[in-house]
Amino acid sequence: MATRKRLSPEESRAGALEAARDLLIEAGPQAVTLKAVGARVGRTHANLLHHFGSAAGLQHALGAYLAQSVCDRIAATIRAGRVGAASPRMVVDQAFDAFDGEGGGALVSWLLATGQEDALEPFVKAIHEMIEDVHREGEAAGLAADRDALESTLTVVLLALGQSLIGSPLASALNLPDKTARDIAEQFVVDSLEKAGRAAV
Repeated sequence: MATRKRLSPEESRAGALEAARDLLIEAGPQAVTLKAVGARVGRTHANLLHHFGSAAGLQHALGAYLAQSVCDRIAATIRAGRVGAASPRMVVDQAFDAFDGEGGGALVSWLLATGQEDALEPFVKAIHEMIEDVHREGEAAGLAADRDALESTLTVVLLALGQSLIGSPLASALNLPDKTARDIAEQFVVDSLEKAGRAAV
């Protein structure tokens, strides 16, 4: 008889978060429950309670997990862009895809709607740390890091979140292409990079 592999606590937690992310994308934030995640990964309710404490704890951990994975990818794209291997549009698309296609926007709105106002904290923390890291690296490489870069990042995140919540129907009502918000965000990034380039001269 085959025995189930005994996972380390870190592997078990990571597997549960991956399952929670899949449920979020497939069925929305209301589907991310301890029971549903447990069924998906073959773990007991008690096992998940041990890792997350409650359904709310699971949802908060999922928020932190999504934010960190998204910021890691965005930071990698920014670094690639510095050597000409990625475009500003790639950074924008990753941010928008994270909030829309990967369910980040739905999760944030769900947690806020259910009275968990601190739901944004993992996103804010991950974004802040990502910005600090890439700017520190830029300064070490002799690139200018200024307020314009921070403001363009804020703009991209806000546009991406807004697009995930109401962007498509609003663009349709205004007879604008669905990609309009992405185009605006891309222009902010391009302008920020141009200003940083001029400041470095």
